[in-house]
Amino acid sequence: MIERVSKVQQQLVTAAAQRARQDAGFGGLLQQELQKAAPAREVAFSKHAMSRAEERGIEITPSLMDQIRGSMVRAQAKGATNILAMDSEKAFIINVPHAKVITAITQDEMKDSVFTNIDGAVFL
Repeated sequence: MIERVSKVQQQLVTAAAQRARQDAGFGGLLQQELQKAAPAREVAFSKHAMSRAEERGIEITPSLMDQIRGSMVRAQAKGATNILAMDSEKAFIINVPHAKVITAITQDEMKDSVFTNIDGAVFL
């Protein structure tokens, strides 16, 4: 009886996963396949990036880390290696292959900045 219940549960889970894949469309399927192929790596901050974030009052929250990780995954899918990930208040230069934030910049510093040696930009 227990085996039968667990088989039914497994079938329900499998059916739900198939429906989710069908509902997700191409973008959702692509994201799922990318995550299978290359599991999300943890993003690290270089010493320079940590000191810049601290100096500039940029708070590194779990939510921000998720955004940075997501931007890194999207950039990696496009083949980018060094990206500028930014929103209206802050920006980060990220080395995608090493999953490392190189530096952190605030909105005030972005106004007069020129970003070089990047091959992609992602909005957080």
